[in-house]
Amino acid sequence: MNSAALDTLQNTFGYDAFRGQQAEIIDTLIAGRDALVLMPTGGGKSLCYQIPALVRDGVAVVVSPLIALMQDQVDALGQLGVSAAYLNSSLSMDEVRSVEQGLQAGDIKILYVAPERLIQPRTLELLQRLPVSLFAIDEAHCVSQWGHDFRSDYLQLSLLHQQFPQIPRIALTATADDRTRAEIVSRLQLEQAAQFVSGFDRPNIQYRIEQKQNARQQLLRFLHNEHPTDAGIVYCLSRRKVEETAAWLSAQGYTALPYHAGLPSATRQQNQERFLREDGVIVVATIAFGMGIDKPDVRFVAHLDLPKSIESYYQETGRAGRDGQPATAWMAYGVQDVIKLKQMLSQSQGTDEHKRVEHHKLDAMLGLCEITSCRRQALLSYFGETDHQSCGNCDTCLTPPETFEGTVAAQKALSVCYRTGQRFGVNHLIDVLLGKDNAKVTQFNHQKLSTFGIGEELDANQWRSVFRQLVARGHMQVDVGGFGGLLLTEKCRPLLKGEQSIQLRKDIKVAGERKAARSSGGANLSGPDKALWDKLRSLRKTLADEQGIPPYMIFHDASLMEMVSHQPQSNEALGRISGVGASKLEHYGEDFVAAITEHVENLAEYAGSAANVKATEHETFALFKAGMGVADIARQRDITETTVYGHLAGLIEQGQLDVAEVVELPEQELDAIFDAMLAHDDEPFKLKPVYEALDGAYDYGILRCVRAVIVRETSE
Repeated sequence: MNSAALDTLQNTFGYDAFRGQQAEIIDTLIAGRDALVLMPTGGGKSLCYQIPALVRDGVAVVVSPLIALMQDQVDALGQLGVSAAYLNSSLSMDEVRSVEQGLQAGDIKILYVAPERLIQPRTLELLQRLPVSLFAIDEAHCVSQWGHDFRSDYLQLSLLHQQFPQIPRIALTATADDRTRAEIVSRLQLEQAAQFVSGFDRPNIQYRIEQKQNARQQLLRFLHNEHPTDAGIVYCLSRRKVEETAAWLSAQGYTALPYHAGLPSATRQQNQERFLREDGVIVVATIAFGMGIDKPDVRFVAHLDLPKSIESYYQETGRAGRDGQPATAWMAYGVQDVIKLKQMLSQSQGTDEHKRVEHHKLDAMLGLCEITSCRRQALLSYFGETDHQSCGNCDTCLTPPETFEGTVAAQKALSVCYRTGQRFGVNHLIDVLLGKDNAKVTQFNHQKLSTFGIGEELDANQWRSVFRQLVARGHMQVDVGGFGGLLLTEKCRPLLKGEQSIQLRKDIKVAGERKAARSSGGANLSGPDKALWDKLRSLRKTLADEQGIPPYMIFHDASLMEMVSHQPQSNEALGRISGVGASKLEHYGEDFVAAITEHVENLAEYAGSAANVKATEHETFALFKAGMGVADIARQRDITETTVYGHLAGLIEQGQLDVAEVVELPEQELDAIFDAMLAHDDEPFKLKPVYEALDGAYDYGILRCVRAVIVRETSE
């Protein structure tokens, strides 16, 4: 390992050792050789060119399509004491000249440049006069015309090899199947480059896909139960749905911002900056958002619509958990998603070959959704990694799906499609199966068909699941030219004739499900540790706001958590925390050491009592912890049971008690109360509608304690 590279890692970036293939990649580039790097998001790709840029003489040129993020990338390097700049269309001519002067004076070590700016004669002439140390081509999959992020300007980047043959190049991406990888090599003329494939596994991400029933309520339940105060991204297929979903989430009390290409540039930039700089912001977006987003503490990515390929799904979900802490990739998917995407593909302007490739990719995505074995295995297998065991951290591993003998149900579904003329969508076919004598059914005389009313053994959602699985397995297909109707395929013939049987997945009813929270960081702390965590986060936010940068540029959450664990009370001890390099220690060491030292000196204040509890609540708290019940406390203190419940609810809201300590009900009953409260989302904190909805089965005191959990989780 190059000693200068290791020294730079430890002193500039504050990390003890390289991960995975980083050291070998860095050695390759420092030695002047080309490299192609495929490394998952959060794997440390940027270090692979930043460290060689600091070790080699001259300026490193980083080609990136992410104009809106270049300022943040430059600011992040500035926090490390590294001189960096960028050239793109957002700069005025005076600003461009200032950067060019800095380059010619040798004051800049890393230059970010947009591809359209790089290929201009003025820029190429400038680079010819400079001592360039290396070229880094970030998001290299953008060169692939088969890919989901194609940029035409990337096709001209082969000129780097032609005009600067002696300067090493490194191409980096997190998402590329074999075909895309081969195209990167060919178009960038990297045939002689060393290839480093670090693997696609993101073990900290939990993958979950559930059937779409009431997508908004499913999303709300997911956020409330698992990520009530976390930052995350919600992807939708259309701009209209993005705006409607963002407005609806805002009405539920979340900080939710829309992002799509149709919004004014200033609005997009403002919403992106709020997402990067503020805690707990949710961005609702089309696929226009996310590439290159370096926010490490995105705790979830949710899809309300089906992505068009596994590549898209992998890249979008990969924006969660960049810090290595637990994160969730959650999706609600239904047969209407398939119909929409098939219609969009049929209307595309691509060649027949392109459309065939896209259809194959969509079919693979459907397969991932319907699989009954480990999702991670299937995901990694798609990218050529076939040696992984079941992960134990996806929905099919944690709750293996049941299957049922679905031959008869499948035959009924196929038969109703055939007898109605193979021209109707799923909802109408289900109405016929369930014997619904509505206007559309009678308009076409479908109430007279032999299939009318033969499917009453399943409900509408179960029939949607049957149709969805038949489409995913190729027994039916979407008539993209016929307004989304379903057609039979040749593959269904043996099944329809009874020559084959089929096992179908039994979808899990999600309405009453309440999962344990998976938030990382401070959500799992309590008492003095939680107080220190909050103190350090507040300090970080103050320092970041003073400089107009995102808080994570000061220190990542992982570094703060290590500070909470070790509580360093000197600069020397703080310097041993991962992510604390020389520049950050110099700029922030004194402030963070002072905050930690003050906390340690004040620990006595936390001993034996709950912080921030009013005196009367404290007395109730002490009696309750001594083992007294609500009625006994009320008698001893000469107050009403309602008042006692009010105290206990306040303690639950402050995190001093768990609801299960106070409300002795089976988990399924607690879940029923939670669901009833969430169902009244127009009046989330009024108890009377909930009391009535539950037929008065639970005392208001109990409801008040359950409500306290919701208040706490939505206000943290």
